[in-house]
Amino acid sequence: LMLILSVPTFAAEHVVKMLNMGKDGAMVFEPAVLTVSKGDTVKFEATDMAHNSASVQGMIPEGAKPWMGRMSQDISVVFDQEGVYVYECTPHKMMAMVGVIKVGNANNLDNIKQKAQNYSRAFVMNKDRLDKYLAEM
Repeated sequence: LMLILSVPTFAAEHVVKMLNMGKDGAMVFEPAVLTVSKGDTVKFEATDMAHNSASVQGMIPEGAKPWMGRMSQDISVVFDQEGVYVYECTPHKMMAMVGVIKVGNANNLDNIKQKAQNYSRAFVMNKDRLDKYLAEM
């Protein structure tokens, strides 16, 4: 029993692809909704060019570190705070190129849903995409 308890646990790495076209249509992250464990890493892969991944200000857990990836470059982010994170491709925000990651307990989900109403007003297409993603939480 002591041997089992002393075995270190390893954080997982998940891959999210930045795509021009995917199962949810044009300009998407795939998967767009992801649940991970605290300490896991998400690698945002620049599968198609001219995309990035950036956390949305005010739509990540309190105390979480924001990120801003470079265009057409992979970025890896370690998620060490529990809660819901909303992220975007900054040049394609108006096309609702967004995604949602839940880490552990979704303790900030109600706050995120409230902020999403105002944030989604900037979308010129796929206006309900973020609401659909948040409904999966």
